[in-house]
Amino acid sequence: MPGPDNLFVLTESVTKGARNGIALSTGLASGVLVHTILAATGLSIILQNSDVVFQVVKYFGVAYLLYLAFMATKEKPQTINLDGKVDQEDFSFWKLSRTGFLMNILNPKVTLFFVAFLPQFVAKTGFSPTLQMLIMGLIFMLQAWLLFSLLALLSGQLSTYLNHPRFWTVTKWTKVLVLALLGIFLAFTGK
Repeated sequence: MPGPDNLFVLTESVTKGARNGIALSTGLASGVLVHTILAATGLSIILQNSDVVFQVVKYFGVAYLLYLAFMATKEKPQTINLDGKVDQEDFSFWKLSRTGFLMNILNPKVTLFFVAFLPQFVAKTGFSPTLQMLIMGLIFMLQAWLLFSLLALLSGQLSTYLNHPRFWTVTKWTKVLVLALLGIFLAFTGK
């Protein structure tokens, strides 16, 4: 089952083109660095052991996903030119990258994943455990960016075949529904 990051890259790429999906992928992957640093330095233990801190981060994530869902309700249908490219007057790489970054870092489950995942692969000999975890986090970040970008490129190709107003209406409300459901699901999940 694709996670919220995959679904968001997919819907953005289909509706607005691969360039948007790649920008989001860059932000999502760069958020991995924050989780890696938290796991490598032990700060994530606070998140793991404190219900209050976990809930605060979780509800910031919920609020952000619901905000994205609300903003998606205001989106206008995209137009596809005859050359097959999606019209993107308001494209901003940094804005989309920041959106992906915030989605990633405001998901406390990602931090908990890194706390559970990275230490299992730390060797007792060699580099310091912190450096080993940072290296593994960078490798994870690179593979995440590659996979998200590949998803963006492939799903972005679909937009050239979808020049029907009904498609854009269905896609817009599907995106709203997915983001809202992800926010609601996150609100009711525990650690």
